[in-house]
Amino acid sequence: MIRKAEKKDLSRIAEILVFDKRMNYRSIFKNDDYSFHVLQVLDVAKEYAQPEILDHIFVYDDGIVKGLIHLEQTEIAEFYVDHFFQNQGIGAALMEYAKQEHRADHLWVLEKNERAIRFYEAHGFSFRAKASGSGDDGIRHKDARNRMTFSGGQHEEQTKRRTFSGAVPGIGGLRSESRDEN
Repeated sequence: MIRKAEKKDLSRIAEILVFDKRMNYRSIFKNDDYSFHVLQVLDVAKEYAQPEILDHIFVYDDGIVKGLIHLEQTEIAEFYVDHFFQNQGIGAALMEYAKQEHRADHLWVLEKNERAIRFYEAHGFSFRAKASGSGDDGIRHKDARNRMTFSGGQHEEQTKRRTFSGAVPGIGGLRSESRDEN
């Protein structure tokens, strides 16, 4: 059911990514121009056709590609389950596959993505150190991300914190945020 992504999967991968990113990030970033003009299925499919991306994606496929996980070494760079197939164990299967078969042990998550955080915690991830999310102005930014580490992981990297101002998930932008309901 979980296999390496192939070119034939690109339209489905792009469809899942575009729909889930619109559903999950529009309310956070409030950027309709990006969500509905820049973020387009055809453009995403073209970007993900690049071997440096496609070679790192695994899909859950039971006759229909229902979810995907993008791995960069031991980092879960992207993690999405089609909205219509969430809460059916697909996210859990992808997560366990990544941890067991690829030793995935960390990911980044937006602090506003509480549903994703709960999912990751249920699958053994915890905050190694929460990012303050404060900029030089002392204001807590809505787009601060925190690193979560798998507590069962055998090889943890040094704690990092990344924030991005004005960036919106998608093409050429943030990839390390995940949509991951099981």
